[in-house]
Amino acid sequence: MTEIEKTAGEQGAPSAAPEAIKAIPVRHYGRYVTAVVAIALLVAIVYAFSQGKINWQAIPDYFFDDRILTGVGKTLLLTVLSMVIGIVGGIVLAVMRLSKNPVTSSIAWFYIWFFRGTPVLVQLFLWFNLGLVFEYINLGPIYKNYWSDFMTPLLTALLGLGLNEAAYMAEICRAGLLAVDEGQTEASHALGMSHAKTLRRVVIPQAMRVIVPPTGNEVINMLKTTSLVAAVQYPELFRYAQDIGQNSGAPVEMYFLAAAWYLIMTSVLSVGQYYIERYYARGSSRQLPATPWQKAKANMFSLGRPKGGAA
Repeated sequence: MTEIEKTAGEQGAPSAAPEAIKAIPVRHYGRYVTAVVAIALLVAIVYAFSQGKINWQAIPDYFFDDRILTGVGKTLLLTVLSMVIGIVGGIVLAVMRLSKNPVTSSIAWFYIWFFRGTPVLVQLFLWFNLGLVFEYINLGPIYKNYWSDFMTPLLTALLGLGLNEAAYMAEICRAGLLAVDEGQTEASHALGMSHAKTLRRVVIPQAMRVIVPPTGNEVINMLKTTSLVAAVQYPELFRYAQDIGQNSGAPVEMYFLAAAWYLIMTSVLSVGQYYIERYYARGSSRQLPATPWQKAKANMFSLGRPKGGAA
């Protein structure tokens, strides 16, 4: 009886509060090692360039030079026009490639095979030097002129870059179209929609989620590839930087300047690509990824919170 009462008394007594768990953070020693190695490499690179014979003052002197700004404008213009040609041509080639007509499908396959299999620089030189093969371009009553007058450096650049880009965009668009479930097309046809209307209103809007990310990469790659057209005498950023470097006696400095401008332009395009991808991610993700500004605010506010609890 005594043992029963004692047990009952122990059960009725208030239980002691559990001890707080002391969380010990995991040590990531590998991060410290890699950080030290990265800082050491950065210091070594900075020191090496500081010891070189480089006139760093020439870079800010020419950074906003009229010729450089003109080159930046022409580079952006060439990028936009070449991508328009590439995107339109890629959509047409993708539809042709997916066509049940063996002739159009074979033509699209051969086009993609040829342009993807030859370097861009070779294509540029081919267009530029076709005047050695054809003296005139004769389109009958529509147009007739000397080939050298017809094939200007700008047209050479657009044909070389745009037609080559169309081959890559065709594969990107084809992958996007194939990513849409066939049931969507069948349902649209059951509702009486034509094939063209189904593509425009049902398939392509859904395929954009797959098409946009690689297309953004192609735009950034196109911006950098425009530097190749300096070989066919088209004056863009790289060509102007070369000319200024030769005249000023600072060629390496002007290459650094051109690289800085390319980094600025590609960074801006990368931000735009992020927001476009975020826009087309609606409906496929329950929660859209945070924007860079939202991430920065979250990190800034988290610095003031005490460890182990909310502020």
